[in-house]
Amino acid sequence: MEFAAGILKKETLELPQILEVKESDREILVEGTVHSIRNMGEIAFVILRKRDGLLQAVWEEGKTDIPICHLKEGDCVRVSGTIHDEERAPHEKELRLSKVEILSSPAAPLPLAIDKWKLNTSLETKLNLRPISLRNIKERARFKIQEGVCRAFREFLYSQGFTEVHTPKIGSKGAEGGSNLFKFSYFHKPAILEQSPQFYKQIMVGVFDRVFETGPVFRAEKHNTRRHLNEYTSLDLEMGYIDSFMDICAMETGFLQYTMELLKKEYAKELKILGIKLPGTDKIPCVRFTDAKELVSEKYGRKIKNPFDLEPEEEELIGRYFKEEYDSDFVFVTHYPSKKRPFYAMDDPEDERFTLSFDLLFKGLEVTTGGQRIHDYNMLTGKLERRGMSREGMEQYLDTFKYGMPPHGGLGIGLERLTMQLLGEDNVREACLFPRDMNRLEP
Repeated sequence: MEFAAGILKKETLELPQILEVKESDREILVEGTVHSIRNMGEIAFVILRKRDGLLQAVWEEGKTDIPICHLKEGDCVRVSGTIHDEERAPHEKELRLSKVEILSSPAAPLPLAIDKWKLNTSLETKLNLRPISLRNIKERARFKIQEGVCRAFREFLYSQGFTEVHTPKIGSKGAEGGSNLFKFSYFHKPAILEQSPQFYKQIMVGVFDRVFETGPVFRAEKHNTRRHLNEYTSLDLEMGYIDSFMDICAMETGFLQYTMELLKKEYAKELKILGIKLPGTDKIPCVRFTDAKELVSEKYGRKIKNPFDLEPEEEELIGRYFKEEYDSDFVFVTHYPSKKRPFYAMDDPEDERFTLSFDLLFKGLEVTTGGQRIHDYNMLTGKLERRGMSREGMEQYLDTFKYGMPPHGGLGIGLERLTMQLLGEDNVREACLFPRDMNRLEP
């Protein structure tokens, strides 16, 4: 009988361990994928792709136990050889091969030249061949940056006393209202894919005071634009015992500050590969919705067309204005009109036409929506009635408030949009592993 008793120690070394090797001519064992081969005749440079980056290996005629013609791009190999310093190699280390064992070999040539620094192909082709295109070093780096954002979100909120929760993505009624819902039959009953974990995270404020979640949300919006996806990852938080919605803005500012420091410290390699200059987050300006519209209208001569919402062009101009005037890539736009916010948004007691809510714009693109919620049961049910909304399917949610809730608020951050702006990309699909939009269900 065998027993599993913990992690098995492997003889093979990973890239960080290889880079720590000080003595020259030390023999090591390495596993990896053949990323590229440059055959010079009597010697060949075989670049191995590891989870942490690239390692240069050198095949030498008469010194390596396999002919170079037996190796090809995409081979998964286990190799041994001696490690040497080489300032021209990636990480200034190279492995001089003595033995090569081919663990698996591709059945066909790679359809993309993934060893090139930049994939010289269209976005559509990259997405169609996603399992292969993601093996490119720059493509991989994008999603390491995205990992850093998620990691920072978790680490920062844990440090602030938040509890991580996981809520259902199948529901009976949408949190936002409206018709942009994916509907389906759930054992002969009507159901929807959740637009947001909003109801559940509010419920959990009554349990843990501060909660957060990272997970998919679904929007059945017929938008085929560079900024829209029909399934995306939302970074959500909700916190109780707030004094105002500015507590939420401050919490997000703290998260962004933590994120930039973490990326500088732990993801410097990826930042360098992608040429990313991180934005400043010391102070983020806040401007009221109506004031923002007037400011960009006056400065850029754009007539205000929609008094109740921001159009994409207006968001871009607001971002431009605050970059030019305050050198800020971020701006909180606050006090959105009540008619454009969900029923649970707290109205401004000084002017009920507006809400105690906000969007965060990053380089002219909305990446966050948040604000203070209604916590009083009578106020919440009253607003439902004034909007002519049915309570059907929301009984348990409303009971949460019937039995007492603290003043609270929260936000949702679009992970792909935030990553897209950090990367300086023009299409949100560049920041999504496997995008789902109006036309794409594969791969």
